[in-house]
Amino acid sequence: MITYRHHVVSLVAVFLALAVGVVLGGGPLADADEGSDDQAPAASADAAQDARGEYADVFAAASASRLLEDGLEGRSVALVSAGGPDDEVLGALTAHVEEAGGEVAARYELLDRLVGGSSTSLVDTLGQRLAEEVDDGAIDPDAPAYDRLGQLLGLALATSAPDGTPAGGNARTVRQGLVGADLLATSDAEASRAPLVLLVLGEDTDPDVLTGLASGLATVAGGTVLAGGSDSAQDGTLAAVREAGTPGGVVSVDGVETPAGQVTAALALLVAGSGAGGDYGPAGVDGAVPLT
Repeated sequence: MITYRHHVVSLVAVFLALAVGVVLGGGPLADADEGSDDQAPAASADAAQDARGEYADVFAAASASRLLEDGLEGRSVALVSAGGPDDEVLGALTAHVEEAGGEVAARYELLDRLVGGSSTSLVDTLGQRLAEEVDDGAIDPDAPAYDRLGQLLGLALATSAPDGTPAGGNARTVRQGLVGADLLATSDAEASRAPLVLLVLGEDTDPDVLTGLASGLATVAGGTVLAGGSDSAQDGTLAAVREAGTPGGVVSVDGVETPAGQVTAALALLVAGSGAGGDYGPAGVDGAVPLT
């Protein structure tokens, strides 16, 4: 049954998508500008663009509660960072998860030794050993090194169970192995495994590594979102991941340095649990916002 609340939330999401579209220059204002014989001076155009960007951010912040209300009720999220994203961005994303009725089970950081691509031999050897130790059906011992490590990372912090699961012996074994090898840091070594994973990019890292890790994570987690900034989506890690083909079951979002992008990332978590994929945000080929 489609409820009244569903209609309202979908309508607000459409308006948010339109607001972001206007900022991108893809909305009606852009068409009006292109068809005008009298082009505004560059300074005026920049000021108008800034005003539209501010409008989209204000709109997103004002509508976030309506969009996200109870969408993640009873669900937890593993918040994973790579490349040192801004703490303010991580804080805003955490707040939106809570606004949606969910909780961040723990924060995890993929360290430079892993995401920089300089330790492939270590990753391969450690991955083989951990796969043998945990003897879990979710781990493919013959998978490429970073895909396999992504599967192990999924076993350590994620689950397909909608309500999450406690961290059992296998999860602890993998966490200890990754932390001991200086590949992973965590805010809570005993945190439960979460059904949703939000992987947030900061400075550029090796895109092949990120693609493998995200692909492996998605085989274990109930839903996986890969989020990055506008620069990353233009000519950085996120752009390269998308160009190679965003892994199946992964929703990607760009523009997360802005309030509009942060709300979009939270909306992506709402749809990721269905197994949907897609690339969203200012540079996303599937639209500005994933409509719920």
